[in-house]
Amino acid sequence: MQNLAELADVATETAPDAITAGLLRREHLSRLLEALRAEGYTVIGPQIHDGAIVYDHLTSVNQLPCGWIDDQANGSYRIQQGSGSALFDYTVGPHSWKQFLYPAHQRLIAAERLTRGFTGSTDGMPDQRYAFFGVRSCDLHAIDLYDRVFLQHPYVDPNYKLRRQSCFIVAVNCGHAATTCFCASMNSGPRAKSGYDLAMTELPTGDTHRYLIEVGSQRGAEIMATVPYETATEADLQEAEKVVANASAHMGRALDVRGLKEMLYRNFEHPMWDSIAERCLSCANCTMVCPTCFCTTVEDTTDLSGSRAERWRRWDSCFTLDFSYIHGGSIRVSTKSRFRQWMTHKLAAWSDQFGIPGCVGCGRCITWCPAGIDITAEARAVRESEINGPCEFSRSTHDSSNP
Repeated sequence: MQNLAELADVATETAPDAITAGLLRREHLSRLLEALRAEGYTVIGPQIHDGAIVYDHLTSVNQLPCGWIDDQANGSYRIQQGSGSALFDYTVGPHSWKQFLYPAHQRLIAAERLTRGFTGSTDGMPDQRYAFFGVRSCDLHAIDLYDRVFLQHPYVDPNYKLRRQSCFIVAVNCGHAATTCFCASMNSGPRAKSGYDLAMTELPTGDTHRYLIEVGSQRGAEIMATVPYETATEADLQEAEKVVANASAHMGRALDVRGLKEMLYRNFEHPMWDSIAERCLSCANCTMVCPTCFCTTVEDTTDLSGSRAERWRRWDSCFTLDFSYIHGGSIRVSTKSRFRQWMTHKLAAWSDQFGIPGCVGCGRCITWCPAGIDITAEARAVRESEINGPCEFSRSTHDSSNP
């Protein structure tokens, strides 16, 4: 994966070898937050709201979900107090970082009627500089996908570019995997390999928690120069590797990506699509929680006096009937066609467009689907039906287990 800052036209230099890895104690994490705020960043990080771990403005280490873990399964999400006091024992919740880089609602233009003629204006570019604190590797890859879509093609999104190039990223390597995670299959985790300014691995030892800090950019090195840290030993590095290896070994799902694109194209009329249509609610939950989905629509509004008009861009979904509307009607009128569009685009056509699949294996679509539809189980069932024959499909597709 290319360096994400480079994709956003940010010059990122290699950090000095002397501080490419350091050891930060928990009592010094607050100094890291203070250093980020002192540089003018608005820090966004994980915290608990309404029974879920979400991303919001972070002003204190005490807001982090200390000791909390998440229990995820098909159509199920619960958080509970764990046995330890780690800050990052959870995986991912319903939020992704796209809400800050590509807001759900954004005004594009406003027009006012004057006595003669009218005047128009666009919203000013955002003046906030975000520091994302606690970004998982799967979400780093999701940001990379957004960079490909909005920065690497002829039509660059100026608003996204400005938000992205001023963004500071503190990644966190996973020590645990949810039962819905399959980032290892997508080569997108659980370890952050690039695209960050700083990366942390939590090293719990009894009641003491330390954080191995890896520096990924010159900006990261400059921030670390203001924070108390110790030099990491070889034993610390090995302990960090064991933490990440534990997450990789306990991945809850797997997706066989060998020839996946061609397999989905071959099975455009496979009975799986009918089976899914019987269960799918077309609620669009999967696309709203997905960190890579970027479909939007444009709405024009006027006030009651007719003197002011605005044009807004908001998130939309390929699961809504109106999304494929062209004069005269919608192209994809059935649930079957809409789910097929989403899954085939995500795992196949995306590679044709942008060079890599549009899935990072975070498992959010599985967890937050009210019907418990599992994209990995459906893909596996199609593959097995090609090997064993269609008679095996009915049994396989409803088996959500994925060892």
